[in-house]
Amino acid sequence: MIHLSQAAASEINRLKSKQQPKALFRITVKPGGCSDWFYDMSFDEKIQQGDRIFDEHNVQVVIDNASYNYINGLVIDYSEDLMGGAFRFQNPQAVATCGCGNSFSTTRPSAI
Repeated sequence: MIHLSQAAASEINRLKSKQQPKALFRITVKPGGCSDWFYDMSFDEKIQQGDRIFDEHNVQVVIDNASYNYINGLVIDYSEDLMGGAFRFQNPQAVATCGCGNSFSTTRPSAI
């Protein structure tokens, strides 16, 4: 399961309305970053075979099955400070995170 805070859902809906109002919010895990893996968020118009779909605060979140294994239980929040706004990730699968908060390490062997 993936959880969005109300603030994250509001920001995703704001971004979506500027780009593709009917698009789905997709989150994927990709190799790279300073801690082995990073979160890639985008808008997509298609659901692929094997995708998992979650509805949170009127946002359809789509995750491919391989990425889901790395982020099951992920909480996405959004907050603004003097430096601007950013999404924040709390991943129970992560054993270490980078200072930027967008990259993480896990003990799970690579399946992506």
